[in-house]
Amino acid sequence: MEIFNSLKRSLIVQKFEVLDHKRWRSGRYIRLKIMLKDKSILFVREYLDENERNYSFHWQDKNDRLIIRWDNAQHHKDIKTYPHHKHTGETITESFEISLGEVLAYIEEYIE
Repeated sequence: MEIFNSLKRSLIVQKFEVLDHKRWRSGRYIRLKIMLKDKSILFVREYLDENERNYSFHWQDKNDRLIIRWDNAQHHKDIKTYPHHKHTGETITESFEISLGEVLAYIEEYIE
């Protein structure tokens, strides 16, 4: 599974915990808690089937303050890239469909 490959390849992942994982013939659901080398935490939630993909990558600092959350929840219809958007503090901005590998690469650049 690509998610686990991304975790294994990452230089910033200290450890991770699978909070929930369900698979069925046409899809899967997964929730992860990923501890990063700078003590920040990335929470991952992804649902995928043949018709849709819903995701949330919630990155917070060691004091539980949001750094960035990327998601595609179907709100913020005024955002040009709807439903894809990101939260940075109280600010909501345009984003793009993103994978765990891309999120980890972004965080790695940010940390280093």
